[in-house]
Amino acid sequence: MAKTVCVNGRKRPARAGQDAAGRQAARKRRRVDGGGRGPEEKPSRLTAALFGEDCEISHEQLYELLKYAALGKCHKAAQPSWCHIYHQSHLAGVVVIVLHEMSQLHFYKFYLQFKHLRKVFQHRFTLTPSANFLASLYGEGATPKAPNTAQGLAPTSSSCIPNSSALQCDPIIQKYGEKKRGLTSYTLTLEEQKKNFYPIKGSPGCKGYVHTECDQQRTDSSPLFGLDCEMCLTAKGNEVTRVSLVDAQGRCLLNELVKPESTVVNYRTRFSGITKKMLLPVKTRLSDIQTRLKKLLPHDAVLVGHSLNSDLQALEMIHPSVIDTSLLFARNEGRRFKLKFLAKAVLGKEIQCEQKLGHDPAEDARAALELAQFFIEQGPAKVAELNLEMLLTTEKQAEVSRNKVASQPQGCRVQKQPNEPPRPPKPCFLDCLQVTGQKPLLLGRQELNPSGLWQSNLSTSNKQILQRALKDVPLSTFSIIQFSLGPEYITSHLLAALGEKVRSKLTDMLTIYAGPFEETFCLKSVKKEFGRCGPIQSLTLVTETHQPYVCIQYEVLEAAQLAVESLNGAEVAGSCIKVQRPVSAATLDCDALIKELELDVENEGVIYVAGLKPSVTEMDLQEEFSQLKDLETLFLPKDLQSGKHRNCCFLKFQKSQSAVDAQEVINGWTAKGSKLRTRNALASGHLWRWIWQMNHSSKKQGAPILHAQMEQLSDLEQDLKKKVKKLDHHIKKLYRSLQNNTLCVVLFPGVNSMLGSQAGLGLMGIKDDAGRSAC
Repeated sequence: MAKTVCVNGRKRPARAGQDAAGRQAARKRRRVDGGGRGPEEKPSRLTAALFGEDCEISHEQLYELLKYAALGKCHKAAQPSWCHIYHQSHLAGVVVIVLHEMSQLHFYKFYLQFKHLRKVFQHRFTLTPSANFLASLYGEGATPKAPNTAQGLAPTSSSCIPNSSALQCDPIIQKYGEKKRGLTSYTLTLEEQKKNFYPIKGSPGCKGYVHTECDQQRTDSSPLFGLDCEMCLTAKGNEVTRVSLVDAQGRCLLNELVKPESTVVNYRTRFSGITKKMLLPVKTRLSDIQTRLKKLLPHDAVLVGHSLNSDLQALEMIHPSVIDTSLLFARNEGRRFKLKFLAKAVLGKEIQCEQKLGHDPAEDARAALELAQFFIEQGPAKVAELNLEMLLTTEKQAEVSRNKVASQPQGCRVQKQPNEPPRPPKPCFLDCLQVTGQKPLLLGRQELNPSGLWQSNLSTSNKQILQRALKDVPLSTFSIIQFSLGPEYITSHLLAALGEKVRSKLTDMLTIYAGPFEETFCLKSVKKEFGRCGPIQSLTLVTETHQPYVCIQYEVLEAAQLAVESLNGAEVAGSCIKVQRPVSAATLDCDALIKELELDVENEGVIYVAGLKPSVTEMDLQEEFSQLKDLETLFLPKDLQSGKHRNCCFLKFQKSQSAVDAQEVINGWTAKGSKLRTRNALASGHLWRWIWQMNHSSKKQGAPILHAQMEQLSDLEQDLKKKVKKLDHHIKKLYRSLQNNTLCVVLFPGVNSMLGSQAGLGLMGIKDDAGRSAC
């Protein structure tokens, strides 16, 4: 009786003398030589219910997909719960392209530049951002645990110290070298201050700022002073409510409450520790603090703080010589360590404890000062040996484990025995691949070294990564390729400015002006007519013009476009009106953008239907539209605050022609007593929730975007567009080189920054004979 073995997830007779490695080599040769599936083999297909509310995917779900695609049922990998891969065993390979530190925001800000991505991949989903994206992508066991540590997180075992080659890749060594230096080597240059939005004398945004008049030449023996402020949100923005200054010995020279000039909107008590009651008796104003600081600081003083630019901006003061510990302890790609983590990892001190109400600015100022003193006294090499990145990863993993245990019911928690050995981590699927004879390919600026630790090589360009990928990807069954825009484009402040630009443009695209109307027109009838095009967020009467106009802001792009197309030149409320979008620099390419959105491969076979009654249910609509040919999915959006259905829905059809036919049938159709209107979809699926959140973000008061930040983004924007266009071209070149029947996943991982987080975006498909992703 012939023995059977698993090959690509299927049982076949084993050929004499052919072992697992030999079979694997044979498969590789077929791929390299251009051989693919035989005529009897069916192509692999990917189906996913990524429409409407089912389009937000977690890292666990993504891992689930990649594991099954790479290993299949043969190695007990389960079919993904959120999508289905047909004929997984016929896949030629799996390629994951990661666009490092980029988010959904980047894709839609530079939508016209991502020409290849939006014309190839029909499956898209929102991806939840992760603090350690690559580790979550590779699965449990991909990141080694740190050795035991003594004081705080500071390592005591020599096994934790990176080897000399890894040390050279450390961003601290790359920035400062290995030799000890004096404190003047670590003060920010004028260019660094400009880049990180420090108040600078003569800058347009610093008019009226007070100079500390500390103009004396700095030496390595100049005195250090730690500074920290707590802010509350007022009608003006962030205003100082408490200031602390400590000297080089840690003595507190100033620790005072400050009365803001404007009305307080949010005391931010959880972080600032400030309450309304505390500020009631306070008489001290910002000008008093400015005067006292000028008197306390000697002429050669060096100020130390963590993200000190925010404190100086709030104090409205200019100081020429600063050490910023968030930049001193350098990281890759513009990221920064938090002060709380650095204090624990480097100094072994617990600050900003949860038991306390808010941060203590004197404690924070002292911690920043001691961190700078440690760096200067020990030197960059000693700091690099602490291996802070690995310690941070370990701390986060421990926190996740604690949260999992805490979330379990008390009776269900498993008590660990005192002498019980630690459980080994579950092997990640990359380990499983290697066991089966498949060697995964990992290319990019961040790679795993032989010891399993992450190391970065900032000198590697996207072009070099592409050249290696074109050469090596055909030889691998599983590849992860990382591209990056570069660290200068991903600072928290620039991302916040980018988000504000996108939000502002989106608001303009969702807004229309209608008029002119007669003086005695009925606003209610105007609202009713325009409400038939889709859900309205706000409606405002414009009286600055000779005759009245109405400004209408919709909640979906399709509604605004439908209003422009169907009501421009129509008679509404007794007047023949004009309907148009606001004209600004941001909306000049609006028509081109609308056209490209309509042609987007994701919107093929999807139509938008407006004019539904608020009382209509999903069951009513399914019954109403059941006669439409090839109807696949129906999505009835809900308001994310109230949970109520909106007066519109999206219909997805199996064929594009069926969607066209359905539009002709539905236009003017009366459903449950309501006249319907329809058009091609512009932003269905994963975009519904994202647009709603962006559209409502203006109501949330957050950290103000400074004029300098918007100005810097404008300077970089043309360069950014070129880089994004080139990046899209690199992906196009790599995609074209892939063998047919290859699963390709492109990931914008999302961003977690001190100014908030941005959701990620995933695009995926299996390449078919036409060079497009098959569905």
